[in-house]
Amino acid sequence: MNDTPGWTSPGSAPSDGQDGSGVPRPATPGDANGSAPQWSKDQPPAGQWSPPTAPVPGQAQGPGPTPGPGQGWGGRPPYGSWGKPPAAKPGVIPLRPLGMGEILDGAVSTMRTYWRTVLAITVTVAVISQIADILVQRYLVPAPVEINPDASSSEAVAQLGDTLQTSLVASVPAILILLMATLVSAALLTVVISRAVLGRPVSIGAAWREARPRLLQLLGLTLLLPLMGAAIMLVALLPGTLVGGAAGGLLVALGALGGMVAIVWLMVRFSLASPALMLERQGIVSSLKRSAKLVQGSWWRIFGITLLTQLLLFIMAMIIAIPFAIIGIAADGEGFSGLLSGSTPEFGWTFLIITGIGGVVTNAIAYPISAGVTVLLYIDQRIRREALDLELARAAGVPGYGPAPGDPATGG
Repeated sequence: MNDTPGWTSPGSAPSDGQDGSGVPRPATPGDANGSAPQWSKDQPPAGQWSPPTAPVPGQAQGPGPTPGPGQGWGGRPPYGSWGKPPAAKPGVIPLRPLGMGEILDGAVSTMRTYWRTVLAITVTVAVISQIADILVQRYLVPAPVEINPDASSSEAVAQLGDTLQTSLVASVPAILILLMATLVSAALLTVVISRAVLGRPVSIGAAWREARPRLLQLLGLTLLLPLMGAAIMLVALLPGTLVGGAAGGLLVALGALGGMVAIVWLMVRFSLASPALMLERQGIVSSLKRSAKLVQGSWWRIFGITLLTQLLLFIMAMIIAIPFAIIGIAADGEGFSGLLSGSTPEFGWTFLIITGIGGVVTNAIAYPISAGVTVLLYIDQRIRREALDLELARAAGVPGYGPAPGDPATGG
């Protein structure tokens, strides 16, 4: 957000290879003359000192009462001998390094707290994408290839090739629709979640006005990553394809495995590029570099959280989609008859509409959780590396962190 410190381009940050000298840190005690601190060897036991109090007229001075068990000075809760109070939490997450459960809980809390805005975005995007997908399946996707069980070996190979070609043609429009739906929902939800961290609601109109200038660059980033993955896989499979034979088949298998490992590594490394582009006003290449810097040293942690999130979303999608698919098959008489006869079923409008409703329900829940985890991972990495929690606390107006941006006292 352009009005919040820390959300714009951070410039020289610790994650960019510097020592982070600009980040506020507690001062080291020293003598008055500036020399090294000379602490006495005899120090009172931790937590046993008494705070000075002003004398009250007419009252004898003496040591004050000692707090009993479970009590603190001035009615404050005890934090241990030299403990610190809990982190500020102006919004959906505490402003400190987050655990995996807190990241997932923050994504769910955003959807629960700002459900009107979140559901308005996700349901609208999901409905439009499902309608487009239904129309594509009904009018553009070719009919399934009929499989002849009595075909010869050469005919079976030809049938397999035709089936793969049909599946590829059918998957391309679905992938493009999914990319566009993910693009729009991720852009709008990134704005909503970044405000939710500060405890500030945002309307759909405000989210759209803030996200719209970045949509073209976000589209380029969204298309660039799959193209990079496809190029890596093509290079990995090319040697085995050129060699052919048994040796070529082995090279193809090894190349596919190596290509998948490289793609997963690259996707995790660049997984924080989207929030960096949206919240720091970075370009495409700068966002990729920024994500690589933030992920460096935390690849396995981010991979584990992302994998767990996608696994949970997959299980949730199956729980929702399977009943809708069963209802759709049962309601579509023509498709149900095809299944019973053993032939390739051709489902009609009834099946497509019912399964489309299931897809809307699934995406309306999956979009905010997926986007929330990505944005909160980005914020968590910046808190760990750049003390972004201090900037966020000031921006949220938390007492004790200095004036908020735009406060008259700052001259902003």
